[in-house]
Amino acid sequence: MQTVRQLEALREAIAAWRQAGERVALVPTMGALHDGHMALVDAARRAADRVVVSIFVNPKQFGPNEDLAKYPRKEAADSRLLAGAGVDLLWLPPVEVMYPEGFATNVSVSGVSEVLEGAHRPGHFDGVATVVAKLFNQVQPDLAFFGEKDWQQLAVIRRMTVDLNLAVDVQSVLTQRDDDGLALSSRNAFLMPEDRARAVALPRALGAVAKAIGEGGDAQEALAQARETLTAAGFDVDYVALADAESLGDPQPGRPMRLLAAARIGGTRLIDNIALPA
Repeated sequence: MQTVRQLEALREAIAAWRQAGERVALVPTMGALHDGHMALVDAARRAADRVVVSIFVNPKQFGPNEDLAKYPRKEAADSRLLAGAGVDLLWLPPVEVMYPEGFATNVSVSGVSEVLEGAHRPGHFDGVATVVAKLFNQVQPDLAFFGEKDWQQLAVIRRMTVDLNLAVDVQSVLTQRDDDGLALSSRNAFLMPEDRARAVALPRALGAVAKAIGEGGDAQEALAQARETLTAAGFDVDYVALADAESLGDPQPGRPMRLLAAARIGGTRLIDNIALPA
């Protein structure tokens, strides 16, 4: 596996693959890799001739009171994991390469980025869209793989890709979960044991809402009950919402829906979501 930190070397490697007629897949990450990330790598490996994984802890998607400084960084362990999984190139740009002096461009995706996470983390999705647009331009992949755990992020990236006519096939991979149902996340490492034990209330609450709606129950009552359940379990709830799966606006008859939630327990903010049929 090549490890590359400068843009010229990245472009040389990609150009050689292109000249050989090989398809390239990109898996963008912020490191601290877990089985959820490796499921993306596995999907990319099956779909393309070459796999690039990027690790970049993007300062532009962290708010002033968020956890940029303490976000886990495990470069050596991540590198060993990726090499063992057959990744061809690890793209590790330093901040000054990604955002050189004088950098003044911002990519903003209105509508889908403004609700839910966007309302609670102003500017977050501008940072996501900007860095992903740069990664797409740097790597120029045929395909890019993202996890469904960050459903709103996936929706923002899909909208941006369509709007900007980017020649990248954005693929999603199902949320990977621990045996008790908690969605895998790099932030799970921050959970104290007692908070980890209570955190399973989050996916269970979403499952209860889905069951109630599927049985014909009132959606708003089910959402309110989920918020009460999470509060009783020790969560500080930001939202539990039912939305159109693509636009994240109000659910529309005959269209797929998504249940989404964000809540904090013991100082760690967790997000999760599940699909509901039309």
